[in-house]
Amino acid sequence: MAKQVDDRGNIKRDRSVSERPFGLPDKIGYMFGDFGNDFSFLFASNYLMVFYTKVLGISGFIVGILFMGARIVDAFTDVTMGRIVDHVQPAKDGRFRPWIRRMCVPVAVASSIMYLYFVQGWAYWAKIVYMTVTYLLWSSFCYTAINIPYGSMASVISTDVKHRASLSTFRSVGASLAGLIVGALVPLIVYDTGEDGSQIVKPVSFTVTAIVFGILSVACYILCYSLCRERVSFEKKESQKEGVGAMLAGLGRNRPLLAIVCAALVLLLASLLSQTMNNYLFLDYFKNAKALAIVNVVSIAGVFLLAPFISRIAADVGKKEAGAFGMLFAGIIYLLLFFLRVRSIPVFMVFLFCGTVGVGLFNLIVWAFITDIIDYQEVVTGRREDGTVYAVYSFARKVGQALAGGLGGFVLTAIGYISEAPSQTEAVSERIYTVATLVPGVCYLIVFLIMQFAYPLTRKEVEKNTAILQEKRQRQEDGR
Repeated sequence: MAKQVDDRGNIKRDRSVSERPFGLPDKIGYMFGDFGNDFSFLFASNYLMVFYTKVLGISGFIVGILFMGARIVDAFTDVTMGRIVDHVQPAKDGRFRPWIRRMCVPVAVASSIMYLYFVQGWAYWAKIVYMTVTYLLWSSFCYTAINIPYGSMASVISTDVKHRASLSTFRSVGASLAGLIVGALVPLIVYDTGEDGSQIVKPVSFTVTAIVFGILSVACYILCYSLCRERVSFEKKESQKEGVGAMLAGLGRNRPLLAIVCAALVLLLASLLSQTMNNYLFLDYFKNAKALAIVNVVSIAGVFLLAPFISRIAADVGKKEAGAFGMLFAGIIYLLLFFLRVRSIPVFMVFLFCGTVGVGLFNLIVWAFITDIIDYQEVVTGRREDGTVYAVYSFARKVGQALAGGLGGFVLTAIGYISEAPSQTEAVSERIYTVATLVPGVCYLIVFLIMQFAYPLTRKEVEKNTAILQEKRQRQEDGR
């Protein structure tokens, strides 16, 4: 679709050029966006702590401080990026898509240089400096600059509730495909078994894997940019040029956003801490690190089973209702794992599959929550702030990620884990199992309570807001 930009920053439509309707290319393109994101995000979430502690030999406590401190930086960079995409004049190819084109290579390079194996020979202080600089470059700057525009773009691809639900589903499928590759292949590549049966890591494999993932992520981003289209334009009024205080006040009145931020923080804490601890669980409790490859495939299988039905579930049951039930189910499963103290890997996998079905039910529709919240923000305040709303949610996810990584490091230190030791004591192994099962179980139940009692956007409320905004868009089109 040919586009021009007027003096207010709105996209003007050339009606002589036919617009490609929303369809499968948009869904597949949006799927590849998160596919690209999660080559770096999931690799970092699952294995960066292992690289820092096992390869570089850095204390888990220091790594935890870095992960937590980086989120202070994100408090500024995430919201700043959201404001940029909301207020900077769009390019010819849209408001959000250009950032995917601009940042796909920088984010891949930044991710790759976090895993340089030869740094293990540096002085301890130099390794800490290297870790800090490269992690902040990737997490707080490059990843922020591509992820926030990408996530915000869903709201301008289509206004249709069903279309947005399908975009959320395809985005989750993309993340699951990346999770399948990261989860199934990485343990086979970076772990090995020593002659004495101990589980060891292969430093060079981390570097090679990170570079390959970087190349694959660029390819995915290019497909996302090429296949997706921005179709929704909105009025940018002068009153939108407000200070940070007014912006925060408006967001503070957005009850659904506050609820989903709390839910996201707790959910990411649970999911990523569980994923991080699973590495140590299979290294030191089950003493079979390569079994992680099978376990990670099993944990993702539930998402693929649910994906074909999620749009129907969201339409018939409601996104809020389905998501809350998924969290309740997952919490119960993880608490059962905690109390049963499972020793059999196959039995553990059965429970894990059931738990991830519940989490998958929530994750398949979570991005549709965000587009609903963006609409709610416009209905309540009269301002369209896609990037800003998404930036706040993205920051909450990063805080959850940091808490997972940070607490993972703190917990490892607290339970007596010794990074340099080839194996851990039985007591430490039991404590790893406790953290890997009890914490997610409790956190998932907390998310259920938040969604059930604090998140107000039921199916009827979403449909009402959509109708209000459609009428508003029609008036704007008629006035041009």
